[in-house]
Amino acid sequence: MEKKYPRIVFRKRLQKLRDYVEKMGKTALIAYRNSLKAFTEYDEELVKEVIQSSEEIERMNYNLEHKTMSIIAAEQPVASDLRFIEAALKVGSHFQRMGGLASNIAEVARHIKGEKIPERPMNDITHMADIVESMISKSISAFVNQDMSIARGLHRDDDKVDDLFDIALKDITKSMFDEKDAIYYMIYLLFVARFLERIADRAESIGDRTIFMITCEKP
Repeated sequence: MEKKYPRIVFRKRLQKLRDYVEKMGKTALIAYRNSLKAFTEYDEELVKEVIQSSEEIERMNYNLEHKTMSIIAAEQPVASDLRFIEAALKVGSHFQRMGGLASNIAEVARHIKGEKIPERPMNDITHMADIVESMISKSISAFVNQDMSIARGLHRDDDKVDDLFDIALKDITKSMFDEKDAIYYMIYLLFVARFLERIADRAESIGDRTIFMITCEKP
């Protein structure tokens, strides 16, 4: 029994690390949802809340780095356990960046509040936003549950977001030509589309990291 005890402690530390990364992901997902709500409905308090969440995720990522280094130094893990710890560190950094991009979206809301966004570009953004939200949820599930099927599916979702980004770019550009007075705030709409595309890239990268963690092969 004494020989097994250190291993049990090690497994508990890995589980706590997994739970911590999951908590980061859920915090990033909530920040993202709030940023979209602030963007469509404008609420200054919600904007502040998203920014605070982004800062909280940054602190969590700093703590995650210390947790992973502590485990590596104390346990000297090898093979699959080491890949998991390395993946946790990488995934945490992706969630941190998602939080930062959510904060950027919330900041945009301050610049376009009260403006009437043309229907077509707004529909493009809304469609992108729905897929991206699903991708964040899937990326959390893929890593936490080590689900290869979900991880691989993120590539297809990212392709959809990329296609929608191209469509949004065309529709936003057309709106700029049709309504010269709209150029100022339509540029901010383009920023949002770009932020969404980058969040999707981060979710896809989490899927790739999950696949590497499980198979030790690049997707």
